[in-house]
Amino acid sequence: MPRPRRQQISVTDTPYYHIVSRCVRRTFLCGQDHATGKSFEHRRQWIEDRIRLLASLFAVDIAAYAVMSNHYHVVVKLDPVQVEHWSDDEVLRRWGCLFKGPLLVQRYRAADPQESYELAQVKEFAQCYRQRLADLSWFMKCLNEPIARQANQEDGCTGHFWEARFKSQALRTEAALLSCMAYVDLNPVRAGMAATPEASAHTSIRERITPRFNLAQAVRAYSGARLPLIPRQACHPFQGKAATDSTARLPPRQRR
Repeated sequence: MPRPRRQQISVTDTPYYHIVSRCVRRTFLCGQDHATGKSFEHRRQWIEDRIRLLASLFAVDIAAYAVMSNHYHVVVKLDPVQVEHWSDDEVLRRWGCLFKGPLLVQRYRAADPQESYELAQVKEFAQCYRQRLADLSWFMKCLNEPIARQANQEDGCTGHFWEARFKSQALRTEAALLSCMAYVDLNPVRAGMAATPEASAHTSIRERITPRFNLAQAVRAYSGARLPLIPRQACHPFQGKAATDSTARLPPRQRR
């Protein structure tokens, strides 16, 4: 019997997790449909944009990712301590980039006069959103659900787009983390979709080599997102001589 998600994810044991989500029946809903001849390659960009958009809002850092034709991989680092330093206004602002929220929250963000009991209720909402912004399940919900809805609208159909809930694997050691990141980066090469890692589209390795992500562009792709967003580096940086700030970073990649 599958274990509950809360038993599979423990930030005290490790903050790093390898996430996999597959299209229903592993069909090529994000690639070339060999049965109909239709191409859905553009949906890979939807997923990549959505990953970066959510990473700018949640307390989740992206170590690696690869968007394939019928599934995608993401290596994430959870940082729940980060949300503790956000003010209630900051939490509401971040959450408001994705959801309108209750009328009380909307009025508060619009600086409308409110009674003390209403402000107390808004504070409770902020505490709830604070927990969600550090939660991997909410991150994945906000990633997969809009993609499925948008794809179904494009296809003029209803039903499941993703095979099931996402699969997660804890990366408990530095060796496991680096091995998994290499596995994710090389996925398109092994699948024959690219000759070299730097030539593979919709992957973190290409983003690290040639940064090209545009947050404003991602926002335009999702009309539900509301500015201002929080600009940040596309992928979580590695340790090295260039690391002059106190930001927690990935261990340096090993040369072979």
